Amino acid sequence: MSYINKYIKMKNLMWGARFSSGPSEILKKINSSIDFDKNLYEQDIKASIVHCKMLAKQNIISNEEEERIIYGLNKILEQIASGKFVFDVDLEDIHMNIEDGLKKLIGETAGKLHTARSRNDQVATDFKLWVRDAIDQLDVKLRNLQKTIINLAEENYSTIMPGFTHLQIAQPVTFGHHMMAYFEMLRRDCLRFQDARKRLNECPLGSAALAGTSFPIDRHFIAAELGFDKPTDNSLDSVADRDYAIEFLSSTSICIMHLSRLAEEIILWCSCGFKFIELTDKITTGSSIMPQKRNPDAAELIRAKTGRIFSALSTLLVVMKGLPLSYSKDMQEDKEPVFSATKDLNLCIDAMSEMLSSVKVNKDVMKEAAELDFSTATDIADWLVKNLDIPFRDSHEITGKIVKFAEEKKCELSELNLTELQKIESRITGDIFSVISVDNSVLSKTSYGGTSPEQVLGMIKKAKLYLEGDND
Repeated sequence: MSYINKYIKMKNLMWGARFSSGPSEILKKINSSIDFDKNLYEQDIKASIVHCKMLAKQNIISNEEEERIIYGLNKILEQIASGKFVFDVDLEDIHMNIEDGLKKLIGETAGKLHTARSRNDQVATDFKLWVRDAIDQLDVKLRNLQKTIINLAEENYSTIMPGFTHLQIAQPVTFGHHMMAYFEMLRRDCLRFQDARKRLNECPLGSAALAGTSFPIDRHFIAAELGFDKPTDNSLDSVADRDYAIEFLSSTSICIMHLSRLAEEIILWCSCGFKFIELTDKITTGSSIMPQKRNPDAAELIRAKTGRIFSALSTLLVVMKGLPLSYSKDMQEDKEPVFSATKDLNLCIDAMSEMLSSVKVNKDVMKEAAELDFSTATDIADWLVKNLDIPFRDSHEITGKIVKFAEEKKCELSELNLTELQKIESRITGDIFSVISVDNSVLSKTSYGGTSPEQVLGMIKKAKLYLEGDND
């Protein structure tokens, strides 16, 4: 058989007798997806095995045919896993490569596997299974990162640092409190992924090309066997839906945004202007010309990869925005951005976990910074309200005058004496010095969710219970 005739025969495996010649080289190149959708091989084989069991259960194929098909699929699974399976770009995608491999193993019986299904519902099912698996993997990694954050917070529950607004020193906080803010962000990320998983967990298989099938299939059996909550309710939507992939990419985008914010802080904290923390040699790089340099490249690359993940979400939204029902070939472009974003996010989580696990905290430097720029001014305003029974707006104005006086004198608030304070407000007593120190400022913030060491330890305890599964 000539190559051309052999190729036409392969194409007829997919398209049937309607086509008498093969596609051009350009069409083959743009139409093929095997280079990336081979990532779906485990999900494709898993779904095919369940589909085969259902066909036999419903007496659409015989039990002997079921055994042969499942035997062949498991063999192909072994071949792909071991790297012995040869993917053929001329067969377009993972589905036809597996079906062609099955035919080589068991003969014409392989063709019966495609009864009552289409590549449209097949790929929708495979992709949902893949995204579901990706969410489960990310959940494990995010929880491990949360544990790393908790450990760092617990070690520094009373370590004083400046809290910032507008990147200006605002009020003293604890480093443990600061780190637990990122725990909260990641907790919401986990919840977003879990919510997305719940919504995607409906099985499209059995919807066929778009209209369903006349074969007496059991879609509820398929859904249950594949771990879905139920079959999808509308065959058109089943093959046209990519909401789950978009929602997944939305969740990855929010998650990487949180990691990027933390990465930016690590970059700042490592810099000469801060020196709040140090990173070890194993997670930093040097310079080819400046021997003194230690660069936080991992943090910088997390910050940069954020753009790649954001663009993946934008790509898929644009792909889907103008598609009429039901399936269009445009949807072949759904997988690469999802695969790429998932790979990048997994890598970034791993890098962040390693950075945080090796951080050295310069506690003295942090505390010295917290004492700068009149960081306890709000505590003075609060003291005036509590002790002089004046409205906060009045105390705010008085405190502003005190700050201005210290600024002109070029000293910190704690360096002012009682006489100087009483020139601004005569009713001030020596007790005010109890709130001017950063230590007492932090200790006083006992409101729920506040920065006092007592509150931070309480939130750490609550976070540990959350990770153990006790959400109460």
